[in-house]
Amino acid sequence: MKHYLAIDIGASSGRHIVGWEEGGALQTREVYRFPNGVTEREGHLTWDVERLEREVRAGIDAALALFPKIESLSIDTWGVDYVLLKGDEPLFPCYAYRDGRTEAVIPEVHSLIPFEELYARTGIQFQPFNTIYQLYADKVSGRLDRSTGYLMMPEYLMWRLCGVMAHEYTEATTMGLVNPAAGEIDREITGKLGLPERLFTPLSQPGKALGEYKGIRVVLCPTHDTASAVEGIPMEGDALFLSSGTWSLLGAKIQRAVTTPESREANFSNEGGVGYVRYLKNIMGMWMVNNLRDELCPGEDFASIIEGAKQSSYPGLVDVTDPRFMAPKSMSEAIRGALDQGGFAPPQLPGDYFCCAYRSLAKRYGETVWELERLTGRTYRTLYIVGGGAKNQYLNQLTEEETGLKIEALPIEATALGNLKSQLPRPQSAGME
Repeated sequence: MKHYLAIDIGASSGRHIVGWEEGGALQTREVYRFPNGVTEREGHLTWDVERLEREVRAGIDAALALFPKIESLSIDTWGVDYVLLKGDEPLFPCYAYRDGRTEAVIPEVHSLIPFEELYARTGIQFQPFNTIYQLYADKVSGRLDRSTGYLMMPEYLMWRLCGVMAHEYTEATTMGLVNPAAGEIDREITGKLGLPERLFTPLSQPGKALGEYKGIRVVLCPTHDTASAVEGIPMEGDALFLSSGTWSLLGAKIQRAVTTPESREANFSNEGGVGYVRYLKNIMGMWMVNNLRDELCPGEDFASIIEGAKQSSYPGLVDVTDPRFMAPKSMSEAIRGALDQGGFAPPQLPGDYFCCAYRSLAKRYGETVWELERLTGRTYRTLYIVGGGAKNQYLNQLTEEETGLKIEALPIEATALGNLKSQLPRPQSAGME
C-alpha cells in the first residue's frame, strides 16, 4: 500500500495528512497539526516563515514515525504572499497580505497601468494585497534591488526541503500578473511597472516532481489552497463551489477567463485550476466570526455561539466585503460602525453580533450566485460547501435560503484531498476516514 503526504497550511493553522488508496477510495489520516498566524514586527504584519519551516519538518517526521515509507509529499498554502531571495538566502521579513504597506503604492501602479487594463490582461479582481502591489512596494522601498528572485510561500517551503526552485501555475495566478490565455507572467505588465525581469521564470504545472526530502519525492500539487480544495470536491452537474474558511471563495469551473468590464465591475477573479479556470469572488469569511469570538467570548464553543445567533432577532446587516473588516483592531467596533452608517441600532448581546455576521455572509453568497449566473450565462442548481464553514448548519440553512440552491455541505478536508489527488498516479474518488 502506497502512502502520500499532503501538507496544507492556512492563515490560522496547518495540518499534515497522510493518504492512501483503499477499497477504491482515498483514505486519510491527520498526523500533525500546528497553529499559524501573523506576527507584528516593527509596525508591520509578517509571517514567521522560519517557524513554519520547523513545523513542516516536524510534521514530516511525525508522518514518517507512523508511515515509514511515504511515496511523495506536497505543500499548499494561501495565495499572494512570497519570500524574496538573495541567491540561496531569504530576505526577511516576509510580509503578510493583511499588512497595509501597499496602500501608498496602489495609485502609482494604476497610474502606470490602469486597473481596467490590468483586469483585461489578467482577469484578477482588485485586492489591495495582490502580489503585484506587494512587489511594487518592495521596488519602491529598494528591497527588489537586493533580491535575485522570489518564491511564493508553498514554493519556498518545498525549496527548503528539496533544494529545487519552481513557480507553480495556480499559485502564480493569485499574483495579478499572469495572462490566463498564455498561462504565463505577462511581461508587458512587469515591464510597465519596472519589475526586474530576473525575478520571473516560466511557470510549472501541478504534478511536476522537484526533488527529494528524506527519501520522499517532493512534487507540485495545485499549491494555492483553493485550487487544491476545488480538486478535492466531488462536483457533479451544474454546480458551484464555496470554500468556506478564513476567506469564503465562491465560484464556478469554466473553460475560458471572463475579463469583460462587467466582470471587472463585479470584482470577480479568474484563477488557475487544473485544466480549467476558477471563476470566483473572494468574500470575507470566518475571519469576522473568529475575530468576534476572540473578542467577545474567548474559548466559547461554536455550538453555543451559533445557538446565540439563532436566538437573536437582530435585523442589522453589513457589507462583508467592506475593507474596514480586513484587519481592524476591534471587529465588534468595525461592525458597529458599519451598522451605524446603515441606520441600525447597535447590537446589545454577543449573539446579535454573530447573527449579523452569519446573515450578512449568507446575503453576500446569494448576491454572488446571482452575479455568477448573470456573468457566465448559466443557471446553477447545487452549491458544494467545504472547509470549516461546511460544519455550520445554521449558516448553511441561511445560505440555502439566500441562494435558492441545493446545498451539499461536505465536512471534509477538501484541500488536503485535492493535494493528495494530484500526487496519485491516476484520479481517485475521495473519502475521509
